[in-house]
Amino acid sequence: MTDTPVRLLNLLSLLQTPREWPGSELAERLGVSPRTIRRDIERLRDLGYPVQATMGAVGGYRLAAGAAMPPLVLDDEEAVAIAVGLRAGAGHAVEGIEEASVRALAKLEQVLPSRLRHRVTALQAATVPLTWGDGATVDPRTLTVMAAATTGNERLRFSYRTGEGVETKRLVEPNRLVSTGRRWYLVAYDNDREDWRTFRVDRVSDPFPTGARFEPRELPAENAAEFVSGPTSRRQPELRMVVTLHAPVSAVAGRLPHWMGAPRPVDDETCRLDTECADSVEWVAIHLAMLGCEFEVHEPEKLITCTRLLGERITRAAGGTAGR
Repeated sequence: MTDTPVRLLNLLSLLQTPREWPGSELAERLGVSPRTIRRDIERLRDLGYPVQATMGAVGGYRLAAGAAMPPLVLDDEEAVAIAVGLRAGAGHAVEGIEEASVRALAKLEQVLPSRLRHRVTALQAATVPLTWGDGATVDPRTLTVMAAATTGNERLRFSYRTGEGVETKRLVEPNRLVSTGRRWYLVAYDNDREDWRTFRVDRVSDPFPTGARFEPRELPAENAAEFVSGPTSRRQPELRMVVTLHAPVSAVAGRLPHWMGAPRPVDDETCRLDTECADSVEWVAIHLAMLGCEFEVHEPEKLITCTRLLGERITRAAGGTAGR
């Protein structure tokens, strides 16, 4: 192997695996002499890579942890494996790593050669994830486009389907992506409506950056997560519900997720939930059933129906006769 830059990259790729490499084995792998390996090791050290050497019969070379992470050198199989793993982490919104997965995936897919992108796409298309909930899924490609536009302060266009199913076109200045664990939201300034909005990413289609840069605006909240969950959010309400809970406020307030709102006391033994939330009736019905108290759903009709069907299903599962 006479191409020095290519040889150095291959050498660096080998050293980035978590093991110690004898100089003779490196020389054999790369088809050069042990003396050339020693010179290449010195070149890597001159470039700032902390290559450590140990002496003795079982000694060799290894890449130590440095002050900064060196550029990773990946072969084809490693690049495909990482891209697929990052897509899985982004698409399933794994709490604690979801935003980092999207940022890393955006960087990786930007530099993947087309032949590897095709492999990643093919593997993704052939894989069916086991999901639960209301089936609202997000295309990782949508997330990576949004992440790149957000990082680059670039205006973004996309089609958006409202809660009523109406298709609209949007031009926005993206601020942040927020994951709630089950869903992704884009916080952005809507240029046509001249106001801040929150968009459910699973309702976004055909996003593309316009190339037009913008100066970031001040968000009317302490951070994007607070904007999504707080009263300043401009999400389209999916569900307005009125529910009577046969328990004191103190007994249920701590068990209700914040997105379902806060109950108000009716008397010492009863409280009422009269609120709007941007979630599915199925998920709301499940949370109500898990509160550990009797309750009555007054509206909307679709929540009443969903709660009844859920109750019948649970009764059948327990060996009862409801719905038969």
